[in-house]
Amino acid sequence: MVKVEGERLVAYRDTNGTLTIGVGHTGLDVTPGLRITSETSRVLLLRDLAWATNCVSKNVHVALTEPQWIALVSFVFNEGEHAFMTSTLLRLLNAADYASVPTQLLRWTKETINGRLVDNAGLVNRRAAEAVLWNSRAGAELSTPTRALYVGAP
Repeated sequence: MVKVEGERLVAYRDTNGTLTIGVGHTGLDVTPGLRITSETSRVLLLRDLAWATNCVSKNVHVALTEPQWIALVSFVFNEGEHAFMTSTLLRLLNAADYASVPTQLLRWTKETINGRLVDNAGLVNRRAAEAVLWNSRAGAELSTPTRALYVGAP
């Protein structure tokens, strides 16, 4: 996960008004005033990341470096499975157009306020961090055992 947001141990409403806690955890178990520990926050994050890693694993059909993998999991975790699966980003990536991915990431910075699409500073920062990570030379192609660590598969 790209570190662009902090951990909040008391439930709060995000910019969309969604009750959130920890590192982006939402759901019916989040109630106003809920307090959790850092340990609980980490457990929730790992559980929440499972669907995002599975989405990347199922839908990306080209080799990725570890930083690229992490950038995509961060993106999917934030934007959702449907957005990723129907994105130009995924289509271009699966056509092995790796160079287009950072530009595609940077397109996902808007939120709707009063019926208008405007840049959200948090999303601008998140996408910039993901693009930098994508372009990182660190790491090599993920082997099956390394990929399994991310998706929790044997």
